[in-house]
Amino acid sequence: MKINLADKIGGFIGVVMVTVFVLGIAYSISKGAAGFWGGLPFWCISVPIIGIAIYDYWDTCLRKNSV
Repeated sequence: MKINLADKIGGFIGVVMVTVFVLGIAYSISKGAAGFWGGLPFWCISVPIIGIAIYDYWDTCLRKNSV
């Protein structure tokens, strides 16, 4: 499977947009009425989700497949 430059750029932009969106929500929850401890569960979910998105981008677009 060949990934072209447009797929790499689009994937990168998508990962950045998801990361900024999720981190913005997490920051907003932690700084709002919930406070740090109220927002901590959301942070605990957000960080692995962002890691999964970055891994999927790497696996799909950047890793050299031997197949």
